[in-house]
Formats: sequence, C-alpha cells, structure tokens
Amino acid sequence: MSKGVGLDIGTMNLVSAKMVENKTTTSRMRDAFLPLDADAKKMLKLSGVDFIDRGEEGVVVVGDAALEMANVFGTEVSRPLSQGLISAGELDALSVLGTLIKSVLGEPREENEVCFFSVPAAPIDEKRDVIYHKGVFERIVEECGYEAFASNEAMAIVYAETAKDGFSGLGISFGSGMCNLALSISGMEAMTFSVARGGDWIDEGAAKAVGSTKSRMCAIKEKGIDLMEPKSREEEALALYYKSLIEYCIEQTISEFNKIKDKFSMPKPVPIVISGGTSMAGSFVPFFTRVFKKKMRKFPFEVSEIRHASDPLNAVAKGLLIQAMQEYED
Repeated sequence: MSKGVGLDIGTMNLVSAKMVENKTTTSRMRDAFLPLDADAKKMLKLSGVDFIDRGEEGVVVVGDAALEMANVFGTEVSRPLSQGLISAGELDALSVLGTLIKSVLGEPREENEVCFFSVPAAPIDEKRDVIYHKGVFERIVEECGYEAFASNEAMAIVYAETAKDGFSGLGISFGSGMCNLALSISGMEAMTFSVARGGDWIDEGAAKAVGSTKSRMCAIKEKGIDLMEPKSREEEALALYYKSLIEYCIEQTISEFNKIKDKFSMPKPVPIVISGGTSMAGSFVPFFTRVFKKKMRKFPFEVSEIRHASDPLNAVAKGLLIQAMQEYED
C-alpha cells in the first residue's frame, strides 16, 4: 500500500488523491454550502441530499446539492472560501470546511498519514492573508488525523504534468477564486505568484454585463460553452471575460519574470501547462493560444508548447500526492 494523500483546496472544488492498489484514485466535493430553515430537514432527508443539521438554527446543504438548490431558488450559494482564501470572520465557513474536508479525505490509513494540501501564492494585485489561510487548513487537516504539509498549488501541476520535460515549465492553475502561476526549472521553483481573478471574477463580470446572476453564469459554463464559438449573449459575455483574464495572466507573467530574469538562465524552451476548473470551458487551450500569440513578441522566454493537463480538474491533487508519497521514500 502506497501511503500519502494530496488535497487540492479550491474555491469551487475540494479534490483528494490517493494511491489505491497501484492506481491513483480521486474524490471530489463541491466547496459550497446553502443555509436553510429547520423545516427543510424532512424534505432533505427524503431526497438524500448531504446536509449538516444545526438543530434550531436550521440546516446547511453542502456540496453539489447546494449549487443545484441555489439555481432552483434563484439565489447564490455561500462559499467557505472567497477569491481563493478564507477570511478571519467566516466562522460558519470554518465548521463547514471541516465537514467537507473530512468527507473528501476519508480516514487516514495509518496514524498521522502524510497529507500535502494546496496553498496559493500571495496575490500580486491585492493584499490578502495567505498565512492565516495556510494555518487554518493545517489545523483542519491535522484534526482529520493527518500530518499536514502546505505546498504551492501551481508547482503541483508541474510535478504532475512535466516529467517528460525534466520538470521544467510554466504551470497555470485557472481556479474559481484566483489564478496561480509557477515557473519551474528542472524541478526548482523559479517564480510563483497569483492574481486575484478567476472563474468567479468571470461569472460576476459577465452577469453584470447581461443582467443575470453569478450562479446562472456558472451553470451556463458548466452546461457547456465553446469559447471560440459563443452562441448567445451570455456566452459572448463569458468569452470576453475569459479573454480579459488570460490577457491579464500573460501580462503579469511578463512583468514578474522581468523582475527576476537576471537571477538565472533559461537553457531551453519550456511548456505552458494549463489546469484548473475554469480551464474546462470548451476550446480553452486554442482560445488561450490565440490570445497568447498576440502577446508572444513581448513574452520573456521561449515556449515549446501550450497544452492542457492530462486531468485538469485533478492535476493539482495528483501533484500533491506525488510530493506526499516522496515523504515515504528512503
């Protein structure tokens, strides 16, 4: 039995990865909740929906069911994380997160089994408390019976996806709350940063543009949208915000690399590996490539190819699992 667990803590999804019978298995849960009155309890029991019973204070629907019910009632779900990070005042979110993480991790297979969990790099465009975020999740993971290690989210993509490239490449995790970027040279972290924009930023901007809700725009994305061929006013608004997000990430990469370019050399072209739930929109990689080509003359290092991670929703968790398993190597 190979020990060790990877845990990707995202604004939209929680994903764990383990090695079971020489195969990597993943478990996913929507990182969302919806508080309801206590009288909804009977209905929820009949429907088999996951919820937390809080007695007279009501119930909290968690996971995918929370988003489904929010769409039914025309309301917005609550998220334990906001824009990639948890805030100090979210007391309800902390209790919900503990339940969600315990569910997606399961019981440790030995006492203090190693768990590597994802942490975003500090955003360069907003001041946010990454230290508090890291500490909260370290405590939650340890309370689930694991030994917790924090690890950079975008570097995990490099570990999972660039073995054939000598663990060199630019990993980009397009998440719901943030986009994380990491440049690795032969497995060594050369540059990491995040931007405070992601899928939620797209949904919010597109919703305002067409007079809709974030939940509806998210549902349109997940139902299926081809960024190269938007078919409605809503899809066109989403595509425009996707384009803006990609441009922003490329511009920030140019700016951040130029700050450190004199500290090391780039011996050869490296791939850009794209991952994350926000990158699951149809034709995302061709769309990204088209946007990138317009910025290519200003890009500060050579790119060998632009490709999607082999498993975009689970790449971060799998990269974290690789790191966790190495803790057991002699």
